[in-house]
Amino acid sequence: MDGLATTLDRSSFAAIAQLTSGQSPATLAQSFSDWWTHILCSPGRQLQLAAKGGRKLMRLADYAMRSASGSDPEPAIDPLPQDRRFADAAWKRHPFDLIEQAFLLQQQWWHAATTGVSGVTGHHEAIVEFATRQMLDMVSPTNFIPTNPVLQQRILETGGQCLVEGARFFCDDLERLVRGEPAAGTEAYRVGEKVAATAGKVVFRNRVMELIQYAPATETVRPEPILIVPAWIMKYYILDLSPENSLIRWLVGQGYTVFCISWHNPDSADRDLDMEDYRLLGPMAAVDVIQAITGTEKIHAAGYCIGGTLLAITAAAMARDEDKRLASVTLFAAQTEFSEPGELSLFIDEAEINLIDAMMWARGFLDSSQMGGAFQMLRSNDLVWSRILSTYLMGEREPMTDLIAWNADGTRMPYAMHAQYLRRLFLDNDLAEGRYEAGGHPVSLSGLRMPIFMVGTETDHVAPWRSTHKLHMLTGAEIRFVLTSGGHNAGIVSEPGHPHRHFRVATRMQDGPAPGPDTWLERAELREGSWWPEWSSWLGSHSGKAAAPPSMGAPERNYPPLGDAPGRYVLER
Repeated sequence: MDGLATTLDRSSFAAIAQLTSGQSPATLAQSFSDWWTHILCSPGRQLQLAAKGGRKLMRLADYAMRSASGSDPEPAIDPLPQDRRFADAAWKRHPFDLIEQAFLLQQQWWHAATTGVSGVTGHHEAIVEFATRQMLDMVSPTNFIPTNPVLQQRILETGGQCLVEGARFFCDDLERLVRGEPAAGTEAYRVGEKVAATAGKVVFRNRVMELIQYAPATETVRPEPILIVPAWIMKYYILDLSPENSLIRWLVGQGYTVFCISWHNPDSADRDLDMEDYRLLGPMAAVDVIQAITGTEKIHAAGYCIGGTLLAITAAAMARDEDKRLASVTLFAAQTEFSEPGELSLFIDEAEINLIDAMMWARGFLDSSQMGGAFQMLRSNDLVWSRILSTYLMGEREPMTDLIAWNADGTRMPYAMHAQYLRRLFLDNDLAEGRYEAGGHPVSLSGLRMPIFMVGTETDHVAPWRSTHKLHMLTGAEIRFVLTSGGHNAGIVSEPGHPHRHFRVATRMQDGPAPGPDTWLERAELREGSWWPEWSSWLGSHSGKAAAPPSMGAPERNYPPLGDAPGRYVLER
């Protein structure tokens, strides 16, 4: 009976998850109930909001009168700096200026109404504010023909052809979605040809990953190879895009021997793979293979996103076991402390994890489309509504780029691993609090004593830089922290020569005091350009003298080349 009851409950929650795209209606209901109950019990707050509403109506009326006089009045409210929806001069014309001002004032009022209400829990407040913002974004005047002057002008200029073209794009995208085909234009970026094209060999393969060794591009190389541990929530070639912005190709050109993990794209048969499997069959196996091929005693290891989190766990376990093979650790936009994970926390609580767990239990994995939907909601203006407007109403497709094509090449998450990741790291924060076990025993980040290089990005919605910075509080190791312009992906893919790039950098010496993020920001040195040369220089200062490059693979040690890069796993869909 217990087994039957569990199966029935999980099946029910899995069905709900399919209907709601993994969003918990219970969490939403609890959040709005919490907010509404406390609003009803707060007459002072109600009075404040009524007064705010009255003042905003007066400001709008004053603006309307000044606008009607024919002058060019100061706006009653300006859009937020990141809000580019009303940037076109057409929004300054009457009556569209009034529509814009009324919407922005209403948006500001709703933000005040959903935040700062006494008694509402922080998580519930964040959800109510987020959900309200989503609804307002949905009814923004930019999304409708009668209220969008830019769209009206486009329709007139094209004689309505833009709507016909937009409808054609919509039908094409819908057809591709039904057939499970990639987005239009991605065919121009074929993996192994235009992207993921750096020369190399697959030198090892197991059920979790392929290990790629890249061919040397210099006569001599540093004796310490670099192991890259990418996230398995995405394909590895975010770090090997087109030749001009490939971090891997650039590293090889700097005189380093580079190895990179290419993760298997799991399916239902891999449902029981957990975090420990990824640790042992991923970076630990890679370290063994690299040491056998190169004969080196020390290895530089770099991890990106969740790959960086796994690398931190691996390095802590190695330190606990007195395994000293890591010369340094580099973390790209990777969290080790999850008490403030940013806006992703909106989708992580007991109810949400219960729903996601049931959905993964039913299928054995979490699909990339379900993960991508959550990320798109965090930036719905830029990633949803603006694209719908430009593509399906304006009839203008966004030009395909290597980064967009890569982003459309999704992966899956195995059930056991993702359930552990969400609960033990995001929800319970076990790693930072010393409860996370690897190899049957707890690991402590305080055991990290090798030099650490960290990269945070200014506008990261996935791993906010203030969250990644918290490793300063968890270890006494030397940490060179870089804060670069851009977001979670574009901030990392920041090749030398890329326009409008800058970064801040500062070092906390070993066993030195740990600066808070604001203190660090005040002290850090601002530099223009790409952070890549800064990392290369730092790696060089922790490396030995250059020598002849190692062989590609080591057949005599049972690690023969198995095929050309990028290998088989990256092509799995």
